[in-house]
Amino acid sequence: MRIAEMRNSGARIGTLAFGWAPALAEANGIQFLETPAGTAWKVARSPEGTPVVSELHPFVAEGDALTRHEGALLEIEVAVTLRRDLPVRTGEAYTRAEILDAVGEFRVGAELVRSVFLENGKVSFPLFVADRMGNDGYLLGPLFDRDHLDDIQRGRLKLELEGVPLFDADAKHGNGDCLGWLVDFANLDARLVDPLAVGACVTTGSLCGAVAIPGPGHVEVGFGNGFAFGFDLVEPTGNRVGR
Repeated sequence: MRIAEMRNSGARIGTLAFGWAPALAEANGIQFLETPAGTAWKVARSPEGTPVVSELHPFVAEGDALTRHEGALLEIEVAVTLRRDLPVRTGEAYTRAEILDAVGEFRVGAELVRSVFLENGKVSFPLFVADRMGNDGYLLGPLFDRDHLDDIQRGRLKLELEGVPLFDADAKHGNGDCLGWLVDFANLDARLVDPLAVGACVTTGSLCGAVAIPGPGHVEVGFGNGFAFGFDLVEPTGNRVGR
């Protein structure tokens, strides 16, 4: 698959120059051709409002480093781990309260986004989906109490690289609520994959947009309620590894 080959080599291309313009349903299927069922996912919504998911890979734990490739952007997000299955439901839709109750753990996380398409999803969201929505690595950070969810997703958020401020503003999710896209996907009646099983980790979308990262180094993330964590971004060694 050409996208997978480009991702593994690190090559990038303009969206229009790629020469393929799939519909969202086709692109959504393509991304899973070479991706086995995983347990870590990102959820989002197309510009037209269709819920979509992609696998997170590589997926690393707190204490590990993320590998930064040139052009990667950084997103700070809320990740949830499910304590019960959320199967496709016919009839009455899942409510936000039901989704919240199905969450066993809340954590903060850091995602690197770098699509093979230079414009990411700005020109063609379906192609962006075919490229796993640009996921280039995810670090699962520390736990926080569910009572602090609103503080994390709406309070002050600061992001520094080697002490240099990169972001300092109120956190803001694109949906206004970090659980919104997860609720949307849970209520999708046609899932090509089913990531909403007990034990699955789902990251819910950026709280700071996509922040340019000028180089490797130590990243510190701080929230207005005093919650904080840090991690390292390192340069790649040898060939890229990906799917």
